Amino acid sequence: MKRLLAFILLTLNCAAVFAQAADRPEMADTFRSSGKIYVVVAVVVIIFVGLAIYLFSIDRRLRKIEKDK
Repeated sequence: MKRLLAFILLTLNCAAVFAQAADRPEMADTFRSSGKIYVVVAVVVIIFVGLAIYLFSIDRRLRKIEKDK
């Protein structure tokens, strides 16, 4: 059963890869030409840094709680 499920998931994954268009996406070209791609990248980086700081703070708190017990 696990092998069948893995096979189905891998098959669907390959189908999704081949279903993508071969030409370049228009949105990326538009963002790149107007310089907005840097804003998008900056927002994504800020979100990831915020998540990393949040996760490290939770980890620190959990270590402190485990140490106290």
